[in-house]
Amino acid sequence: MGEGVEWGLHCCLVLAWLDDEAPVSTGRLAALFELPPVYLKKRLQALVRAGILTSTPGVQGGFRLARPPEKITLMDVVAAVEGRDEAFRCTEIRRQGAGVEAPAGEFARPCGIATAMRRAELAWRRELAAQTLADLIADAPAGAPRRARRFYERLGS
Repeated sequence: MGEGVEWGLHCCLVLAWLDDEAPVSTGRLAALFELPPVYLKKRLQALVRAGILTSTPGVQGGFRLARPPEKITLMDVVAAVEGRDEAFRCTEIRRQGAGVEAPAGEFARPCGIATAMRRAELAWRRELAAQTLADLIADAPAGAPRRARRFYERLGS
């Protein structure tokens, strides 16, 4: 999983904490975490396309959460940034090399590796789908929202 997921989740948390502010620009979000604005913007645009964020164009524009934090799951953010494709793709390499000589019917059952990986991925996806931004907000250190707001306000000076 790429760092874009981490960036997207942290930006969503900050946007939840700054909900009373005007839309937050890419530049200010990037400055909050010392991230490259151009790359961050691509991740934020993916979140807009997925309906997680809204985007307001223009000089006073920026991003906001499109729905309440309790309606945004971690899986929503992962899928928006990384895509919905399965992490493991079985290419049936067991049928190559030594597998070419396997007796007929040996490959009638699904590959054990593919089965195990699919089971693990489903558990991972279920866990991420069961957790929301509201859960992350509830578990965040008590000073994190204040610290983010103070830093954000200093950026505007």
